[in-house]
Amino acid sequence: MNVLPFELRTEIPAALSAFSTDSSAFSSNSSLSSSNSVSSVSSSSSPSPDLAATSSTRPTASSELPLSVHNRRGNSALYSAQSFLERDTKWSSVLVAWTGELVNYDDRIAAQIAAQPGQNCPSTDFMLSASEQARAESLLVDKAAENGSTIAPIFLYGGQQSRWRSYAEQVLWPLLHYIMGEPSDGLLEKQWWIDYVKFNEAFADKICSIYRPGDIIWVHDYHLLLLPQLLRQRLPKAYIGLFLHAPFPSSEYFRYLTKRRQLLEGMLGANMVSLQSQSYARHFISSCTRVLGFESTANSVDAFGSRVAITAYPIGIDAARVERDMDTPAVRENMNAIRELYPGKMIIVGRDRLDSVRGVIQKLNAFEMFCQMYPELVEKVVLIQITAPASAYQAKIEKKVSEMVAHINGVYGMLHFTPVQHYPQQIARDEYFALLRVADLALITSVRDAMNTTSLEYVVCQRDAHGQVILSEFTGTAGSLTDAITVNPWDSIGVAKAIYECLFMSAEQKSNLEAKLYKHVTTHTVQSWVSNFLAGLVEVLSQYDLSHMTPVLDRPLMLGSYQSAKRRLFMFDYDGTLTPIVQDPAAALPHPRVIDMLRKLCEDSKNQVWIISGRDQAFLEKYLGSISPRLGLSAEHGCFMRSIGTTDWINLTEQADMSWQKDVIDIFQYYTERTQGSFIERKRAAVTWHYRRADPDFGAFQARECQNHLENTVTQKYDVEVMTGKANLEVRPRFVNKGEIAKRLVEEYSTKHSSDAQAETAATVPDFILCMGDDSTDEDMFRALRKLDEIDQQSTFTVTIGPSSKMTTATWHLIDPHEVAHAVGALVGMDDIAAEMGSLQVMEEKCGE
Repeated sequence: MNVLPFELRTEIPAALSAFSTDSSAFSSNSSLSSSNSVSSVSSSSSPSPDLAATSSTRPTASSELPLSVHNRRGNSALYSAQSFLERDTKWSSVLVAWTGELVNYDDRIAAQIAAQPGQNCPSTDFMLSASEQARAESLLVDKAAENGSTIAPIFLYGGQQSRWRSYAEQVLWPLLHYIMGEPSDGLLEKQWWIDYVKFNEAFADKICSIYRPGDIIWVHDYHLLLLPQLLRQRLPKAYIGLFLHAPFPSSEYFRYLTKRRQLLEGMLGANMVSLQSQSYARHFISSCTRVLGFESTANSVDAFGSRVAITAYPIGIDAARVERDMDTPAVRENMNAIRELYPGKMIIVGRDRLDSVRGVIQKLNAFEMFCQMYPELVEKVVLIQITAPASAYQAKIEKKVSEMVAHINGVYGMLHFTPVQHYPQQIARDEYFALLRVADLALITSVRDAMNTTSLEYVVCQRDAHGQVILSEFTGTAGSLTDAITVNPWDSIGVAKAIYECLFMSAEQKSNLEAKLYKHVTTHTVQSWVSNFLAGLVEVLSQYDLSHMTPVLDRPLMLGSYQSAKRRLFMFDYDGTLTPIVQDPAAALPHPRVIDMLRKLCEDSKNQVWIISGRDQAFLEKYLGSISPRLGLSAEHGCFMRSIGTTDWINLTEQADMSWQKDVIDIFQYYTERTQGSFIERKRAAVTWHYRRADPDFGAFQARECQNHLENTVTQKYDVEVMTGKANLEVRPRFVNKGEIAKRLVEEYSTKHSSDAQAETAATVPDFILCMGDDSTDEDMFRALRKLDEIDQQSTFTVTIGPSSKMTTATWHLIDPHEVAHAVGALVGMDDIAAEMGSLQVMEEKCGE
């Protein structure tokens, strides 16, 4: 299913055109949206993921209803992608999209519109009747079918219908482009958020109604960031890919959003999240780490029990279509007309939306600086600037641009010549390509942008003339067009110098640079982008079938084994298993329901229950020691033990040499002083360095450096080992670890610990074992239990806490401590106390309104 940026506006009251024969915007098994869309892709030959693509269709208008449907301008690359999926691949495809704002000009509400001059839709709630909607949908579907496409339109009603895009365009778009709004009371943003949630839920409803197992759902852009998680909750096994066409800011900027957690969680419902560049991908991963606290790698994020792949696939253009469209009689005619207007002039061209991120003001500043620095060239160079209206009207920008154009022309212009030609309008395709072909230089000075397709189209149009392109380093395109001349748009002098160098570059140098740029643009096309994205997604999906993937704990199987067993042994890690990992380790206290669960386990005489933790004796004694005398405790990864039925602690390292601790503390102190937020925890038999409060990336880097330092010094002198945990390093004696404790507990298991008079005195090993842990120190337990021949492996349940993709020697996995409480609590008849993670937590907020 494809969710693509579409805007189907009903603004023309009469003379409605029929669907265009240029089908390039819808895709099958997919979803529609006004500035985003989702497409569902399914292969007609197989329900399993198989690389092909999605077909697509684009309704540009419908007839017989007072309704006109338009594609959003400025998304030609995306429309070309859908056209490619439709014509040239084997995937069947359904495009799911919002119809956009509907304005009915019939007599029923004509009076309301007339009474509200300047309004393009009535302020009162407006909706089509059932028959009108059915007719509109039928027309859209039928016209799309004539072009070989399948669509599933979404109708949304309620007052000013632009409300459905308000949060995305008034809050998300500015922040993604590093624009901070003015402080406010947040009431309007709160209402926008509710509409944003409803908008995404409408897409989820539509997709679920047409979804078939095996479909691939492709979600596009920032209007639908909640959709992947909404779909994941309803369709747990769905194949979902998300592509963000906009930039993604640094975590320090993204965290300004009040709904940051919900948006990130929504995106992480996808199997793969893809962005325009590697830098945007790094920013996204960093946000997931810093805002959500999720573990990550350079190309993935562990979220809600699965590993979400994070990739970068820069979008391209349909180079073949551009080469076809740029060489028509109409284009050549316009080229001659432009040359006649500016005979002997070197032409600089710019085409941008008139908003604050496209850098039009910076471009004019740089051109004025060029005129100041090279006055002899003023009459020889002309800047033709085309500005299209922004999605949200920005009067200040428009006024500033007009003033700057007037100023430059007033200072450097003459009666027969004006150096800046500004056209604040949309221009026809033939005029556009003619301008790109005659221009000597394309000047793009965006202060923040994702993929700038004008630069790519200019490169194709200059295949023979070899004009150069100056590109802002703050665009996503700069990372792809590495042979373009990149500039800092804020550096007016630097841009002015670049203009001069490009205009007077040698023909040979121009030819060489153009050849490199042309090869890149014509090989990294929109078609290759689609193929690469789907190939990457299919590869990610295929990894979920690998043999190393750990299955989720079979709770009925465990319950049956538990109920039939007479001698049971439980071994639980503490942090990350019985309680979530938190920033402050001292705050990780056991939940009352967990305490109740442990108490109930201990009350059963058939059970032996042990907490095997890295915590010290004092902590375990204080918070767990009073639960039951039949609860065994092991502190500092097995260095100390308090056996069942006693209150005395046994020091297993009593005879060990502890002089190594001073060397370790000195090294830890060195890194603590250089890592803000880190601290040292000294235990009796181990020393731990925590960096959970530090910057995640820097903390991890310092931990690697510290580990290398320890392994090259302390471990060479003493019989100790360095253990890596979750945001910590621990040094402890090598001969004591959790694996040795697990082995010891099994070997020493005896009915002397049981008060069951009917217990079989000959039995010395348990016939049911449950061992749970979440990090590398717990892998010692899992390995030790796997090697023990005397126990029944069929009734031994080793469970790692974390995603199924985590490499482990455990047999099963659970997602988080909530699932642990749910699974173990079921053994003793407790209610479900799990709070499912991954919830967007939007329903309660909506209800609160």
